Order: sequence, then structure tokens, then C-alpha cells
Amino acid sequence: MILLEKPSFQSLLLESRFGNTVLSRATGFIVNRPSGTPLLITNWHVVTGRHIQTRKPLHDHAAIPDRLAIFHNTQGLLGTWNVKVEHLYASGNPLWLEHPTHGSNVDVIGLPLTDISNIDLFPYDISNPTGHDVANLPAPMKWGVSDFVNIIGFPFGWTGGGALGIWVQGAIATEPKIDYENLPRFLIDSRTREGQSGSPVVIYKRNGWITLEDGRAYMIHNPITQLIGVYSGRLTKDSDLGTVWKTSILSDIANSGYPGTAM
Repeated sequence: MILLEKPSFQSLLLESRFGNTVLSRATGFIVNRPSGTPLLITNWHVVTGRHIQTRKPLHDHAAIPDRLAIFHNTQGLLGTWNVKVEHLYASGNPLWLEHPTHGSNVDVIGLPLTDISNIDLFPYDISNPTGHDVANLPAPMKWGVSDFVNIIGFPFGWTGGGALGIWVQGAIATEPKIDYENLPRFLIDSRTREGQSGSPVVIYKRNGWITLEDGRAYMIHNPITQLIGVYSGRLTKDSDLGTVWKTSILSDIANSGYPGTAM
């Protein structure tokens, strides 16, 4: 039996499409919400096909996606994938949810899933606002500037075999408790590429001593994962500095997100 690390198959390969034409590839992952169907988390610019700041189309021919293909894990057959296509609009209105306060200024959306038949979902736990996704820890891990993180997604649309995510490492570049440019985000220093938009950013520890937020040292014997944000791309094409949106926005969107905007 081949054992896979859970974050490798929690990241989902996405294709933004216009009709049957693939416009781009990106990354997403699943979270649950208090009521309603689970949400696919990815970036606003992935579903709109527009630059988050200029709002201009990203595609060379100004094509705008109208659906999203999601490479889900097949039910009971880990290592195989079931592609589901979710429409992005109904009667011209966006179907995704945005942040209740910042709206589309936050480059993260939640798309309610309409077809979850014959697939297995492996959601990240966002019930704790710190992003603590670790069972049996007495407190979240302590983390901050200069710590290493993993961005698990699909650079250039490449996969780690089948539709498994590729792990790329980076380091936290700004103080994560300080909002970068007055929005709930911080920066990382990492060699990321297109296709990794929407990737979960995690701290992953296989075993050994870790430090908890309350200052205690704690020994772990099994791998643990702490989701700390959603990646949305580099500041410029010439920079290795990229944006990570804080996990607090996921709870905001899941609990009280409002219908999205396409511009």
C-alpha cells in the first residue's frame, strides 16, 4: 500500500473554462460551512478571469470563464479523480461568495459545490480562527516571520502524478499579525508560478519538537498540518514575494459571505 500525505490530495486541480475551452489552470481546496454545501476555496481572479487590481481580463483574447472544472478525489478510490464541472453564473449572476466586508478586494472566494456525488471530500478545518487544523494538540503551533511554509498546488498546471499537488516551500516575509496594506494578508518569499493561485499555505511538521502559541515545547510523533492562508500570486512577475490571505477570511466567507461580483 502506498501512503500519501493528506495535503497532497487536499489540493484540487482546477481548470477555468469558457464552454469546453480551457482558459487557465489553478488550485483550490475544500472547507465546510455551518449550513449549506461545502465550499471550494480559490482566488477571485481565477473565477473572474480578471486582474484583482486593474480588473482587466487576464486571457490573451479577453476570454472570461463561465465554469470551473474541479478534479475531485474519486469516492473510495484515492489516487483516481472524478472531474466535476461547476457553473460560475446563473442568469448572469455570480454563484460564488465573497468576503462580507472587503468584497472583491480580497482575492479569495468560496464556490458552493452543487455536485458531490461519487467523490470524497477532504476539507481543511476552519472552525478555529487561527487555522488550527490539528487534532489532539493542546494549542496551535507558534509560527511567524521567517518560518518555512508549504504552498501545495499546481505550478504551470503540472501535477505531482495524477492530480496530486506539488509542494513548494517558502518563508514568511512579513509579520503575519500585521495586515499588509490594510487588508487581511501577509507576504511570503517563494519561487511560485502561475497555476498555484488558490493554493493552501500550510505549516507541516512530520515529527519532533514544536513550540505552541503559549510557549510550551510539545513533542509530536505523527505528521500535523496547520493551514495558515490562501496563496494568490506574486506581487510582480519579477518578484518572489507573494500574497497569502489569512485564514480568518475563510470563516468570514463560510459564515456570512455575500454573492460575488464579476468586476
